[in-house]
Amino acid sequence: MSESPGIGEQALNKAAEIGLSSQLDEVENLDVNIKTDPLKMVQGQVDAVQISGEGLVMQKDLRMEELEMQMGNVAINPLSVAFGKIELTKPTEASARVVLTENDINRAFNSEYVRSQLQNQKVDIDGQSMNIETQSVDVRLLDNQKIGLNATIQLTETGETQKVAFSAIPKVSGNGQTVSLENVEYGEGDEISPELTKALIDQTSEILNLSNFDLEGMSLRVKQIEVEPSKLTLQAEAYVEQIPSA
Repeated sequence: MSESPGIGEQALNKAAEIGLSSQLDEVENLDVNIKTDPLKMVQGQVDAVQISGEGLVMQKDLRMEELEMQMGNVAINPLSVAFGKIELTKPTEASARVVLTENDINRAFNSEYVRSQLQNQKVDIDGQSMNIETQSVDVRLLDNQKIGLNATIQLTETGETQKVAFSAIPKVSGNGQTVSLENVEYGEGDEISPELTKALIDQTSEILNLSNFDLEGMSLRVKQIEVEPSKLTLQAEAYVEQIPSA
């Protein structure tokens, strides 16, 4: 097999790139690389499928700095190839790597979708039930696997502004479906409201939940999360029922 893709592979690559792009709000760069040879393709076999992307924006304003996905031994319907599509005859598993930057996480936190989730929540502050309005959220990716969060909250009833600051370590649940924040440490001053902190922690966990990044026919399950200054990397398994094509 030659290193350069054949005409059939090029057509499938392009169809998959268009199909995946159609599910995204923004794409800076997206490459699909299908590796096989014509004889195997006729028999419905593909050696490998590699997907790599940069600056991919999903719905809800969630952005991935990088996405890499690799599948091996993919079974396809050979007739679908004639129509420029990759139709899987059985699901396949893939390994995936997703990189989020500090800016990506802050963009998600300050998106209309997340802000609407945080607005008008009733929380207990100093024994009184109050409505809160989130003015700003600033997330920092720190060393020692920690995420730091600073939020400015306005109490609707009094107009008073409160600041919330804490750091925590993200941990992956046993089933890989969710990411939770543990070992929460508070910044300056005491926690003003356990409910408010919980709302912010829940929303951070929700943003890091990889099901937000699922594409049609593909679901991601987190295996490992790594935090370093300004960058967060998620290693995941992907269950692929279909590769979107044009």
